[in-house]
Amino acid sequence: MSTVFVDVDTQLDFLYPGGGLYVPGAERIVPAIERLNRYAAAHGMTVLSTTDAHTENDPEFTKWPPHCVAGAIGQHKPAATLLDRRAVVPNLDCGLSLEGAQQIILEKQTVDVFEARQLRRVLETLNAKDFVVYGVATEICVWNAVRGLLALKRPVTVVAEAVKELAAADGARVFDQIRALGGVISTLDGVCRN
Repeated sequence: MSTVFVDVDTQLDFLYPGGGLYVPGAERIVPAIERLNRYAAAHGMTVLSTTDAHTENDPEFTKWPPHCVAGAIGQHKPAATLLDRRAVVPNLDCGLSLEGAQQIILEKQTVDVFEARQLRRVLETLNAKDFVVYGVATEICVWNAVRGLLALKRPVTVVAEAVKELAAADGARVFDQIRALGGVISTLDGVCRN
C-alpha cells in the first residue's frame, strides 16, 4: 500500500447545524470529503475514517457538549462519505478483519486518534508510505492525527478545502505548525488528479 487517505471525524454531529458539536460551516466540506473518499477507492487506496463513539456519560463530556454517542444518529457519517466495502474497528482489544475493506472506520473516545487501541495495528496492516488527511476540526482532531502521523516519519498532506476549523486564526496557526513539522498543505485538485 502506498497512500492512505485519513478522513477525520466527518460525522453528523460535527458537520451539520443542530449537531451536538457542530463546527460552523463544516457542511460545506462534505462534497470535498466525498470526492476524496471516492477518488481513493477508485485508485485502490484505503480510506481510514476516524469516528468518535462515545458512551452517554463519557468523561469527554465534562469538557465538550455531548456528541457522537455510539448508535445515535449524530454519531453516523453522512452517506456521501461512506464507501461500499467497510470494516468497523471498535476501540477494544480485539481481532482485526480488514481484508477487502475500502474504508476502515476506526472508533475512538478522545480527540487524539493515537490513543485508540487499534490504530497502530491498523497502520501496520496498511503499511502506508504516506497519508492524505482531511476532516474536522482542524485545530483539534485533525491536528492530533497529523502530528501523530508526522511523528512516524511519513509524508503527510492536508487538503485545505477539506478541513474546517472552529476558529479561523487557529486553523491558520495549525497550517503553519504542519508546515514547520514537514507536512504539506495541498488543494483538492492537487490531490485528486486524473
